[in-house]
Amino acid sequence: MADKKMMKVKLVRSMHGKRKGHKECVLGLGLRRMHQIAEVEDTPSTRGMVNKVCYMVQVVEEA
Repeated sequence: MADKKMMKVKLVRSMHGKRKGHKECVLGLGLRRMHQIAEVEDTPSTRGMVNKVCYMVQVVEEA
């Protein structure tokens, strides 16, 4: 079985005062607090969620 591709996302802006759909995307990515990093599977659906809230999250590059 092939190894699943993963990516790390970090919440860099507050969810306070944002649209309901944007808050739901951030929660769906597993992010609850500022500066929290979550590792999610790299699929088209998660990429779409990241693109929707690109002004609030940051994809963390692997070193």
